[in-house]
Amino acid sequence: MTPGIDLQGTFIESVKGFGIPPGAAKALWMPLPMVVMLVVATLGVFTMVWLERKISAAAQQRIGPEFIGPLGILAPLADGLKLVFKEDTVPAKADSLLFLLGPVIVVLPVFLSYLIVPFGENIVMADVGTGVFLWIALSSVVPIGLLMSGYASNNKYSLLGGLRAAAQSISYELPLALSVLAIVMMSNSLSTIDIVHQQSGYGILGWNIWRQPVGFLIFWIAALAECERIPFDLPEAEEELVAGYQTEYSGMKFALFYIGSYVNLVLSALLFAILYLGGWEFPVSVSVIANAIGVSENTPWLQVLTGTLGIVTTLLKAYFLLFLAVLLRWTVPRVRIDQLLDLGWKFLLPVSLVNLLLTAGLKLAFPSAFGG
Repeated sequence: MTPGIDLQGTFIESVKGFGIPPGAAKALWMPLPMVVMLVVATLGVFTMVWLERKISAAAQQRIGPEFIGPLGILAPLADGLKLVFKEDTVPAKADSLLFLLGPVIVVLPVFLSYLIVPFGENIVMADVGTGVFLWIALSSVVPIGLLMSGYASNNKYSLLGGLRAAAQSISYELPLALSVLAIVMMSNSLSTIDIVHQQSGYGILGWNIWRQPVGFLIFWIAALAECERIPFDLPEAEEELVAGYQTEYSGMKFALFYIGSYVNLVLSALLFAILYLGGWEFPVSVSVIANAIGVSENTPWLQVLTGTLGIVTTLLKAYFLLFLAVLLRWTVPRVRIDQLLDLGWKFLLPVSLVNLLLTAGLKLAFPSAFGG
């Protein structure tokens, strides 16, 4: 296993070389992860919006955006500029403070969750020991913002959308958390980096998707419901609730909901790749590749190459899941709200609980095969 890169230590030592005191160097580092996280998440949103338009067009045998930049790549930027410059209105009888705070509470936890996502060997903004639990805790804050937005709008459709969003998030958070707990139990760690390390060494055969076939299905279904993707977009079902909790929003406040939805989808795909598809690990082990070409794993150029390809591998795995999410949008019909809640409470929750108990039993019986 190649040694990781201490990004914080390297940055501080480099800055100290210019004669800056250690305290000041650390103060300069503190905002840097947040800025990088914002840039990465925003680029992910632009890419996802463009991909959704092109994949949706292909699914419907259309061309999609073509003339706003090469192959329409500037279409997401045009959308963003339009929303930034649109008039930002507040309904006359709305609760202005809650109306403002709602979108912020929805978006902020999702952006913060990117801090624990490793894109490569220790290429992570914050290697938190309890990273997985931090993500689950942050995701549980989002329903408060959705309910707050629906209530503050003083609109019956918005209120119904907010109530649906809160009920849906709570229903699918429990199966999601239980499926992740099974991975944590197998990895003996809550760190996202440790979870990827636990899947290394055997190539594609070591990925958790083979040891947790039920868990990965539960995770993906629950993640789609959390992101309110079709067929689980009941909180903003246009035919029933106009636009749900977003009905009264415009301008930059609406843009926050728009951004938050796509940021959350990209985050879910990245976490799925890390938890179940080996993260930055290749389908073939690096040691096997090194032995095949007759070089050592510690060769500098090989470490740089594997590090770069590791980031590309993580992104490709996430892209595959995003492709499936977009394809589902034009393949599966929307479910009813009672069917949605029945699926979460009556099926996914008991199945995820049985999966967790079964994982615990197998871990005790076969500790070498299940991360003992």
